[in-house]
Amino acid sequence: MLRSMSASPKQAPGSPDFTLIGVILLLLAFGVTMVHSASSVISATRFQDAFYFSKRQLIWALMGVGLMIWLSRIDYHVWRKHAPKIALASYALLVLVLVVGVNRGGSKAWLGIGSLGIQPSEFAKLGLVMFLAHLLAESKDRMHSFWRGFVPPMGLALVAVGLIMLEPDLGQSVVIMGTTLIMLFVAGTRWSHLASLFGAGVVGFAGLVAIAPYRMDRIYAFLDPWKYPLGKGYQIIQSLYALGSGGILGLGLGHSRQKFLYLPEPQTDFIFSIVGEELGLLGTVSVLLLFAVLIWRGIRTALYAPDDFGTLLATGITGMIAVQVLINIGVVTGSIPATGITLPFISYGGSSLTLLLSGVGILLNISKQAGMVE
Repeated sequence: MLRSMSASPKQAPGSPDFTLIGVILLLLAFGVTMVHSASSVISATRFQDAFYFSKRQLIWALMGVGLMIWLSRIDYHVWRKHAPKIALASYALLVLVLVVGVNRGGSKAWLGIGSLGIQPSEFAKLGLVMFLAHLLAESKDRMHSFWRGFVPPMGLALVAVGLIMLEPDLGQSVVIMGTTLIMLFVAGTRWSHLASLFGAGVVGFAGLVAIAPYRMDRIYAFLDPWKYPLGKGYQIIQSLYALGSGGILGLGLGHSRQKFLYLPEPQTDFIFSIVGEELGLLGTVSVLLLFAVLIWRGIRTALYAPDDFGTLLATGITGMIAVQVLINIGVVTGSIPATGITLPFISYGGSSLTLLLSGVGILLNISKQAGMVE
């Protein structure tokens, strides 16, 4: 499966993927703009500074771009050598946050003091992708075996998911499992193994819902939010109001009504709702097109990567972004039950933004070595 994906690059290696860089910069600029627009009211109310969130997002974006540029210049094969150590450090942080982490919004998912902190689960995603790419590249001749090829990588992913669920954080867990499945598929895992995992996942998800009443509330709100307009269904109803009121062209940048404390924390998980309200269908489709181009360039990077490790690493980074986009937009539009996850490069959040830009930096290095730019 891995080598069947390979293809000849269009030109000699060494050129950066300017299309990917351009898309990332557009998403970042748009994200900072929308964070300011979505958060101006809540920023002024809480901190007497309408730019409170947008200033911080801009700083993180600039730091993230610096990381992206730096990582794009580092040979991605270095990460294979250090992948076990990076994964071990990621697991250690996931354990540490359970002991001394800060509880925010009902989830003990942060390390830090006050508003300053990191979210270990964000960094664990990239650490796990690196290690899985290394492990699957080493195991390519064993991927048809259930015990020798399928179980070890799945076991690693399930350990990470188990630790993250103790926080608890269902959104990050789903992203990790989705990314792992994509990488296993590309590595050549049997369909029957993936199908059995899907069945086990459904049972496991049902169990997680059953043991946590608030997750069952989200299911009820997903099935019929209008039945609980002031309770379980409030957030999704406000999100749909925002999207629906935008029409084709939107109410205009900065003219959202839902950000006036109707939609809770509009600068984070539900920022896409504000995009739809202010910029309309045209704005939301434009954002989706940018993500489509980003994912396309990521897939091309995986196709033209010079070795199996590069293919799997590019697949994991691209899959991680794609799964997160699908979950966020699915929740915002009421297509799937609510689970807290940010919209990549657009939602407010330092840990998420710097992690994603670090992944893109590695992706740029892979594409540079593949010489895939047309």
